[in-house]
Order: sequence, then structure tokens, then C-alpha cells
Amino acid sequence: MALYLDSAIISEAQSASKLGWVTGITTNPTLLGKSDLAPAETLKQLKAIISGELYYQLTASDFDGMVAEGKAAFELIGEQTVLKVPATEVGFRVVASLSPNIPCSVTAIYSPAQAVVAKEAGAKYAIAYVNRATRLLGDGVALVRDMASVLAGSQTKILAASVKSPEEAVATLQAGAHHLTLPMPVLLAMATHELSQQTVDEFANNGRGILG
Repeated sequence: MALYLDSAIISEAQSASKLGWVTGITTNPTLLGKSDLAPAETLKQLKAIISGELYYQLTASDFDGMVAEGKAAFELIGEQTVLKVPATEVGFRVVASLSPNIPCSVTAIYSPAQAVVAKEAGAKYAIAYVNRATRLLGDGVALVRDMASVLAGSQTKILAASVKSPEEAVATLQAGAHHLTLPMPVLLAMATHELSQQTVDEFANNGRGILG
């Protein structure tokens, strides 16, 4: 299992890299649009901050344009690249074309059938938008469960996005997701609990250690 930061803000990436338990960074066009830097410069800086995978989502809409954009992203990011390709008819063709040479994920999956196609096209990851699927379909966690069923035993792993709370994150993992990508507030919330701090405070008030 891996935890990713879902952000293109340089300061957030720097903070996440210092946590020691964030594997990589996922971006999308909306997140890149929130950066103060041009997309290419943002990606260059993100690549330098974290050593793990860096996801870039294609914005072109036609096959040739998407393939060219994917190759350009790989030239920019290098071995850390994972392309995010939308779950559309042309998108699946792009994944089949690029996945032998560039790791690809299929993003915005809303049905287990699309997860099957992603697997057959050679995708390394199938991305489900959990909270968004709950709002649009009624149960995003059930979508992840169904995806896990049809992908069982395959090399295609489920990356869950659009996760809004630690509780939703855990439910998504219990449903069969392999990895999570989370905004910074949710990443930090995953690591904290009021009872943990209360316990630490009690030890600090009542105990002693080797340094005093």
C-alpha cells in the first residue's frame, strides 16, 4: 500500500516529503491550474522534491495529441512518470499504445467494466473517485469493491482518489483499494487522533525519559 499527496502546490509537496511516509504525488489539470508556476515548471519542481511516482494527466482529446503529450510528459518527468489517461474510448486506445513504454493509469473510472478494459489495455493503475462516485452513483466504496473483484489477481492496482476523510480512506482500503491519494489536510488527519495526543500529554506530565 502507498499513500500519495494529491496536490501541485510546491509548499505542500515539500511538507509531504518531510513526513517520511508519503510515496509520491498525483496531479491533474485542476491542481496544476492552482500552482503559481507554469505546468512544466511545477512538474520539474515536484520531481525534485519527491523521489517516488509523479502523476501527470493528459489534457489533449484526440489520439495523436494524447500520445504526443504523454511522450512529452515522460521526457520532462522521466522514470518517475505515471500518465493519467481518462477512461474514454480514445483514452483506452492511448493506454494500449503507451503502456508498454510509459506507466499509465486510467482515471475517472465509474464502473467495474471500465476497470476491466483498463486492465486489458495495460494500465498499471485504475483510479476511482470515491467521494465523487458516492455523490453521483450512490456508493463510491461499493464501486471500489466491485473493481477489486474484477481486478483480483491482475497486475492492475486500484488507486483511490477523491477521498475526503480518514474514515472514507479506511473504508476504501477495506473495500480493496491498493493505494490512496489524498489532499494534504486528509493526509495529516490520517496521522492524528485526539486520544493519541491526550495519552502523550499524560505520559509527559507523569513520567520521565533519559533526557530529562
